Amino acid sequence: MRVLLASPLGFLIGLSLGALGGGGSILAVPALVYVAGQDPKAATATSLVLVTITALVGLVPHARAGRVRFTYGLVFGLVGLGGAVVGSRLNAAVDVDVLLLAFAAVMIVAAALMGRSANRRRPPARSVGAAAAGTATRADPAVSFAHSRFVLDSATVLRVLLAGTAVGLLTGLFGVGGGFVIVPVLVLSLGFTMPEAVGTSMLIILLNSLVALGVRLDDGGIDWTAVIPFAVSSVAGVVVGSRVASRYDGASLQRWFAALLVAVAAYTAINATLALT
Repeated sequence: MRVLLASPLGFLIGLSLGALGGGGSILAVPALVYVAGQDPKAATATSLVLVTITALVGLVPHARAGRVRFTYGLVFGLVGLGGAVVGSRLNAAVDVDVLLLAFAAVMIVAAALMGRSANRRRPPARSVGAAAAGTATRADPAVSFAHSRFVLDSATVLRVLLAGTAVGLLTGLFGVGGGFVIVPVLVLSLGFTMPEAVGTSMLIILLNSLVALGVRLDDGGIDWTAVIPFAVSSVAGVVVGSRVASRYDGASLQRWFAALLVAVAAYTAINATLALT
């Protein structure tokens, strides 16, 4: 019953995932713990299923609209696979209240990154590959995979390696997609437009969450009675969110969501600290 009552929150989680390319999944764990009554470790496993499903559903409309840079997305995602495995193993070894306290810190970092990304001026609508080729950024959806150039300098490669590993670790440990890290890196380091970053982040989230989910399935730690109602409402939310992404200012959406993250992080931190003491 508590899961059913909490299911509308799944719609909001999917909505923010579709609109912002990430961040929504970070609210799944607090919702499942404090509203649905799940154990924190079970909540992170349930969250992984939600992240996988919503990322898959959200990837389709973004790909059709030509907002997914497949070459970059695959490389970024593959970099994070090792981190996803390590994070999933660490999840089983960490105390639940310590896990929640660390999760609150991650939410604060996510809010800060979103706020910073929203407040910075959007870079010119030219990608790294397009700048080298002297062509327009927006790729034709039919040829975006085959003709996407992968031009990086050493500093950008290092940032991608670090960010990709961090995203994989976060996905495995906390059951989050890591879009709040992915989108700023794609925009600020690789010169993606915001719509491209949102769409490409869906592919990266999907790759990392599939690996982390595979580890959890082996451990048998997924409550399917909680997954199903949340998944249905999340899928509805991500479809609506994908439409929102092309109609509203992404910076304003990020600022509102960052404020919400700070509030939820404070609530989570207070509860986790009280439980530890």
